Amino acid sequence: MAYSTSRTAIVILNWNGQRYLQQFLPSVLANSSGCEIIVSDNASSDDSILYLEQHFPQVRIIRHTQNYGFCEGYNLALQQVEADYYVLLNSDVEVTPGWVEPIVAMLDADQTIAAVQPKINSQQHPDFLEHAGAAGGLIDTMGYPFCRGRLFETVEEDREQYNDVQEIFWATGACMFVRAELYHKLGGLEPAFFAHMEEIDLCWRAKNAGYKIMYNGHSQVFHVGGGTLHKSNPRKTYLNFRNGLALLYKNLPGSELIPTIVLRILLDWLAAFRMVLAGQTADARAVLDAHADVLRNSSYWRKRRKAQQPKGNFARMTGVYKGSIVWAYFVRQKRTVQEL
Repeated sequence: MAYSTSRTAIVILNWNGQRYLQQFLPSVLANSSGCEIIVSDNASSDDSILYLEQHFPQVRIIRHTQNYGFCEGYNLALQQVEADYYVLLNSDVEVTPGWVEPIVAMLDADQTIAAVQPKINSQQHPDFLEHAGAAGGLIDTMGYPFCRGRLFETVEEDREQYNDVQEIFWATGACMFVRAELYHKLGGLEPAFFAHMEEIDLCWRAKNAGYKIMYNGHSQVFHVGGGTLHKSNPRKTYLNFRNGLALLYKNLPGSELIPTIVLRILLDWLAAFRMVLAGQTADARAVLDAHADVLRNSSYWRKRRKAQQPKGNFARMTGVYKGSIVWAYFVRQKRTVQEL
């Protein structure tokens, strides 16, 4: 059975990414028949807009007056887009023939699915999965995210072991299909995050509301990754640790909140100590600054938590690893999800 993609809007957030638009936008246009293609520009200072106007006049452009970051950049853009399904797609993603239809079919067939991601391979090393999304996001009981196919710096070779359909905990923001009505009902991406962890927060809120997050390995894309902010940048460390702590505070039910937060802080400090030993002092400082930021803005996070009123049992949710991924990887030397 054929599924119409005409009510699907593919929205690419751009900030000074002309080189990626030039390299990867043609694959999106060639392989996304029936979809509306939109570029939301975060006040780029390069020639992104001019390039789009000259080479891709069929692409709708939404212009922001400043760089709102990933979260608010998408929120503001999607307020101007009417569709059944949004596809949040990074500018450094190369898509393949038939990548849209299997996921649209899933969303059409099951109204309890909030979001879906395809299989994400590395664009530079196509035979391997990609760090940021791989084969679907999972999380441990301390709130540390990881992926099927990627534990910390260990990324698996793609031997078609993840050509399946699986319920997961979070779908990567590099390429996430999401039900548009629900996106707005949940309040979109957390604006205070700016970037990083925002998709996990959105998916967690959707799960708290009774929806499922899915992975579909019958759809495949290739992602460069780190195109805007490299993983070795202390700013990325800061955002990941700040947002990771705020993520727990926002979404954990009351019975699990205090013990999990306390242990998570201790583990983060241990990570900072390891960074010092490795000579990564700027990253270690970023971890401490991240925690200080959450404390400094505690009134804001309390309001966000109160508005959300998280319920249920986090540890029993699908996609939650019942243990510590840090312990499993660094102490027990587990390198794949299958070994956990």
